[in-house]
Amino acid sequence: MDSPRNGFIKGRYILSVDVGTTSIRGHVYDKEANIKGSSSEKISLLYPNPGWVELDPEELWLQFVAVAKAAVQAAGLQMKQITALGISTQRATFTTWSRKTGETFHNFISWQDRRASELVTSWNNSFTMKALHGSSKVLHFITRRKQFLVASIITFSTQHVTFRLAWALQNLKKVQEAVEEGNCCFGTIDTWLLYRLTKGAVHATDYSNASATGIFDSYQMCWSGMLCSLISLPLSIFPTVENTSHKFGSTDTSIFGVPIPIMSLVADQQAAMFGECCFDTGDVKITMGTGTFININTGNKPHTSISGLYPVVGWKIGQEVVYLAEGNAADTGTAIKWAQGLDLFSDPAETEAMANSVPDADGVCFVPSFSGLQAPLNDPHACASFMGLKPSTTKSHLVRAILESIAFRNKQLYEIMSEETHIPVTNIWADGGVCNNNFVMQLTADLFSRKINRPRHFDMSSLGAAFIAGLGIGFWSSKEELKCLGCTEKVFYPQNVWKNYKPVIDRWEKALTRSMHWYSKP
Repeated sequence: MDSPRNGFIKGRYILSVDVGTTSIRGHVYDKEANIKGSSSEKISLLYPNPGWVELDPEELWLQFVAVAKAAVQAAGLQMKQITALGISTQRATFTTWSRKTGETFHNFISWQDRRASELVTSWNNSFTMKALHGSSKVLHFITRRKQFLVASIITFSTQHVTFRLAWALQNLKKVQEAVEEGNCCFGTIDTWLLYRLTKGAVHATDYSNASATGIFDSYQMCWSGMLCSLISLPLSIFPTVENTSHKFGSTDTSIFGVPIPIMSLVADQQAAMFGECCFDTGDVKITMGTGTFININTGNKPHTSISGLYPVVGWKIGQEVVYLAEGNAADTGTAIKWAQGLDLFSDPAETEAMANSVPDADGVCFVPSFSGLQAPLNDPHACASFMGLKPSTTKSHLVRAILESIAFRNKQLYEIMSEETHIPVTNIWADGGVCNNNFVMQLTADLFSRKINRPRHFDMSSLGAAFIAGLGIGFWSSKEELKCLGCTEKVFYPQNVWKNYKPVIDRWEKALTRSMHWYSKP
């Protein structure tokens, strides 16, 4: 029989499920943060029209439940041994559904979806935006409040929920009717899963997920009434925002056979930050997955950016709020997967050896912008491209150019982050599938002129959600205890002065410039 010992009940475990862009992964963790069992399933992305990216809500729900059950089974455990459930999810992917029946009105519209790009461009160039910028500059001059500085330079992006939701409200009749009847619920993936897990009893999200929608005011810590009024988004459809570590409810008994407390909802990048134990101001995390996300812990104040970095809530636990400044490049793993589809290689693991088999990329530059270019260039109309091709170009040169472009974008984001925040960087950690590529890691360390740690755990978003859930129920006692559980698999020290790469970077930046505004209307 289980018995308490030093506050810990023997034979108890934390289940954490991470819903990423391309897969759902579930892990069961013990007290030492060892993975006892795992399961995963690929997510099927739907492309109904050019630029549209969707997910089937029902299929995602069934996969989530299947992965959770399979992970516990793989650990050789029973559901009654799971003390808490933590959930990490991709951000800014949303759906809407009936408050009465729970029926969704449309598929999930992915954060990669570009259907609202014309709407975004129209608004960014509108008289309304110019008036907002002008009045906000005056208000910032008078009050010196940072939220007015943000409003004076704000530009919209398709990656945020704002205009994709506006598109749904303008074009989908079922959504329009539900809003008029007070029967519409909005939710990102975390909110939808929570709603399903509790059989419709809870409509909520956490601060980390809310802050990544583009509709949340991270200064006032609430949904932005001003923005919703400006773009005609009804506040009534949004979920309640709770702490990241919070008892959101328990899973309905019909799902897993026993009720399991849902103790954390957290956005994937913030979860990875927590999993890396980046608890201190100046800690930096680089996640290289489908896209690259660089985050720096800015402490208890949100960062106001003029170059496209985005202030997000890292987590709110109790009264403590931790903010992050974030920059991203949308096409990292996407570029590698695309190259694999062209048969440049059969397995991504081959790319490291291919890149090292040639001394350079033979003058070839790759621009990784299938989804436009984000900070600091901020051009949604940029195109992906190879430039500098010649008869001597081989597959290895192409692969090296792709991997170099990932490191070059890392450098751009790191430099903007360092210049804008003026926060001394303490530690740098890297995670995500692409961080397993030693060529990318070493080149990034060289370009940063800083050492970069690669952790033992490969799925830091899942670990972060588990850590937050475990803290909430006393499975772990403190952040200091969590730090002791971390383990570095490899440290990459800078070996070459980045200036040796300056001619290559200069040529690549020229290629970037030529790829910009490619899809702009004449």
